[in-house]
Amino acid sequence: MQESAPSLTSAALVTALRAAGCVFAEDEAELLLSTAPDPAGLATMLERRVAGLPLEHVLGWAEFCGRRISVDPGVFVPRRRTEFLVRQAAALAPDRAVVVDLCCGTGALGTVLASSLREAELHAADVEPAAVRCARRNVGDRGTVYQGDLFAPLPRSLRGRVDVLLANVPYVPTGDVGLLPAEARVHEPRVALDGGGDGLDVMRRVAAEAADWLLPGGSLLVETSERQAARAEEVVGSGGLTARVAVSEELYATVVIGTRPPR
Repeated sequence: MQESAPSLTSAALVTALRAAGCVFAEDEAELLLSTAPDPAGLATMLERRVAGLPLEHVLGWAEFCGRRISVDPGVFVPRRRTEFLVRQAAALAPDRAVVVDLCCGTGALGTVLASSLREAELHAADVEPAAVRCARRNVGDRGTVYQGDLFAPLPRSLRGRVDVLLANVPYVPTGDVGLLPAEARVHEPRVALDGGGDGLDVMRRVAAEAADWLLPGGSLLVETSERQAARAEEVVGSGGLTARVAVSEELYATVVIGTRPPR
């Protein structure tokens, strides 16, 4: 008869996590204990976390806007600061809205926004096959997830009908990607991080087409950094949208909102 793995105590977990450099060791230990299916699973999860995998990849989920979002290995982890973007979108969206989530990753943004509305037609897209598989689980029957580059896989019938266009594009300048924490740099796809020379290349591509997809009065929302905000506002405005910047000091979040002028 095979012996079962010994149970790890909370204290042992905290000690191991601290030794690995985890700043919030107590919180992480609690999450591991509550998520692990059994002692053997807990030991495996601890081993993976100590080896440097992002906590969300170890758990298999991330908390985002009060919801558990499935997160697969190799998929971009939704950041807490991006909750600010979703809140801004919710304030702009009508009760019955057509929502598009580009560079959707796990599909967290579109899933949460659609769930907050009385009725939503949700379309999401990502170029990464692993992200698309993960997003399809999170989105479920709330909408449709497509694989492809930005607008390319979306149905043409959406042109001029979109109320809210969420585009959490990569915005880290290429030269700064190597400075990111290893959890992101090593375990998340580079295509979800690298925004080109000044970090705004993908944003430019989205802004150039956004007005064609938005209905009059519809809005594009993109996240950026504080130091890029002024230039990002110009980029969004160059696409024919009326642009403004919203900031959350609490979440250290900066969002550029571009609205298509009414006819």
